[in-house]
Amino acid sequence: MTDANNSDSPPDEVPEQLRVRRDKLDRLRAEGVDVYPVSVPRTHSLREIRTAYPDLEPNTQTGIVVGITGRVIFARNTGKLCFTTLREGGVELQVMLALDRVGPDVLAAWKRDVDLGDTIFVTGEVGTSRRGELSIFAQRWSFTAKALRPLPVAHRAMSEELRVRRRYVDLIVREQARNMAHDRATVLRTLRATLDAEGFIEIETPMLQVIPGGATARPFVTHSNALDLALYLRIAPELYLKRCIVGDLERVYELNRNFRNEGVDATHSPEFAMLEFYQSYADYADVAALTRRLIQACAEAIHGQLTIQRDNGEMLDLSGEWPWQDFYSAVTAAVGEEVDPNTPRERLEELARRHEIEVNGAWGTGRIAEELFDELVADTLSGPVFVADYPVETSPLTRAHRSRPGVAEKWDLYIGGVERGTGYSELTDPVEQRARFAAQVELAAAGDDEAMILDEDFVESLEYAMPPTGGVGLGIDRLLTVLTEAVTLRDTILFPLVRPLSSS
Repeated sequence: MTDANNSDSPPDEVPEQLRVRRDKLDRLRAEGVDVYPVSVPRTHSLREIRTAYPDLEPNTQTGIVVGITGRVIFARNTGKLCFTTLREGGVELQVMLALDRVGPDVLAAWKRDVDLGDTIFVTGEVGTSRRGELSIFAQRWSFTAKALRPLPVAHRAMSEELRVRRRYVDLIVREQARNMAHDRATVLRTLRATLDAEGFIEIETPMLQVIPGGATARPFVTHSNALDLALYLRIAPELYLKRCIVGDLERVYELNRNFRNEGVDATHSPEFAMLEFYQSYADYADVAALTRRLIQACAEAIHGQLTIQRDNGEMLDLSGEWPWQDFYSAVTAAVGEEVDPNTPRERLEELARRHEIEVNGAWGTGRIAEELFDELVADTLSGPVFVADYPVETSPLTRAHRSRPGVAEKWDLYIGGVERGTGYSELTDPVEQRARFAAQVELAAAGDDEAMILDEDFVESLEYAMPPTGGVGLGIDRLLTVLTEAVTLRDTILFPLVRPLSSS
């Protein structure tokens, strides 16, 4: 069958497929056939039938009549016997339509009217074929919905672009797409259950914010007509969750959607899912241990084990404790000379030029060191590994290290060469926080369009006293690329943002 959803199909065949099906729909309606009924008397799902009859002998007739539904994904029409395979919820079941059971008119209507992709209702007896295939021996059938577009042919895989644009078709034809939807739900359910068991409560924070905060990122800007006020889509829930900690909600988390008006590639999406959690009287080591337990719980929930085979064939071991790597030590090893918080800017710029890294004049020494790390170290970290103690300059919401000047108590978790999450010992000093915000304002004035904005209300909340706190942001989409067969973020998101075809 021609694939009307595949851009490789000959252009003159696509409208023909649509015309044939639309003509068939018009004829059926003229004949009084309701091809889009409001309901059907279904008695069992295909999964329930499979579960109830797992071991019937070949050529068995049970005498049990059921009503089932499903999508036609295979059909073989012979003279007096037609075979079809229905799929529902990822479960498949054979249906057999025999002339002696349904009569010539019903069998002829099946052959004439039903196409691949249609969803139908069948009433029939549960049994097995002579080869032992669990089947429904149909007595009658009807439409539940007529498909006006054909499914992609089995031997021609949809391109990645088409899979993303027509995810609904991808879910129909590709088991991996359906598995991803289930795996994502499993991860979210596991994260919630694990955090709930640890005494955390789930919080909802604003998605429309007067001041975008909690991350160094470029926001999306919108406008409230009612308030005549510029608003920003949330780049992170951090500052609101910390307000909850100030308010004596000691352990809080949010599974949230964030929006950042930045690049789009295999590891970045303008809209993405995050878990953020904050725990009073914890530091970055404490929340690192909890992050490890969360990811291990998700791996167990999906795979039943902590060893996962990656898409490149390598085995990823998530068991046990995970190592820590000092940030400046990693940069030092990569460039072949000592780099620390006191390394002069001129020397860092020279190292960047040596490695063909472009430097923005608004960047400080910490940002240049991070660029060196990102270019020379990050993708070598197969992980899992916590890269720790980043420059204070690039960590404006993080407590300075308790014993090492110039660095902050911050880690990034790397797995498979990609940063998957970030953890802090949170900055709780309102005076220092105001000074950090002021430094960000200066960076913005110098041309850094990702610098933070001073949030007076947040600083005021800290003045009511925030206890020592550890916090984490963990990317859900990136985590799924670790735990599943997904290669890019777009594989993990059901409906990622794509440029409209009219704008391509």
